[in-house]
Amino acid sequence: MLVIDIEASGLDYEKHSIVSLGAVDFFNPERRFYGECRIWDGAHIMEDALAVNGFTEDQITDPNKMSEAELVQQFWEWSQHLGNRTLTGQNVSYDRDIVKAALHRAGLPWDFAHRTLDTHTMCWMHMIRRGLPPPVDEQHRRSALNLDAVLNYCGIPDEPEPHNALTGALCHAEVASRLLYDRGLLPEFAHYPIPFAA
Repeated sequence: MLVIDIEASGLDYEKHSIVSLGAVDFFNPERRFYGECRIWDGAHIMEDALAVNGFTEDQITDPNKMSEAELVQQFWEWSQHLGNRTLTGQNVSYDRDIVKAALHRAGLPWDFAHRTLDTHTMCWMHMIRRGLPPPVDEQHRRSALNLDAVLNYCGIPDEPEPHNALTGALCHAEVASRLLYDRGLLPEFAHYPIPFAA
């Protein structure tokens, strides 16, 4: 599994740009990828997105940073040797779609699978199997299992703010391991006990 997290200038993969990308090889977690880039020319910027990821407009338009195309090419090349490149993460369909759009903008091939593994779904199923009701946002009538809720369920504090793509990928990898195998994966989280481990 290729655990991934994207920070971007917004939520629309056709209008917004990647600003940072973090990834972890789940089966060899010492292998990690992290990079930052400037947005592509004409990309839109959502102030709310920058509030989450902590980047400023000057930072994401810095001409000294690599381009989005260069970043996704480095990531694509880094991922080529992995035996299982199934993208994994929280709400990972977003990460998949923005990487796909960025590769397309760069004229690079898309050779990742459409199928993904979502830690939100893993956590929902884990709770159901334990007889626990997954939390629902009553106002919006939808799941309330955001990343912080999944982390907390797995015995880990909220994701640090502002969000960082590599930190996000590490969080996704750790909760995937705890939810799938009832065991930790990364030394960064070893001091947090797993609340549901036998």
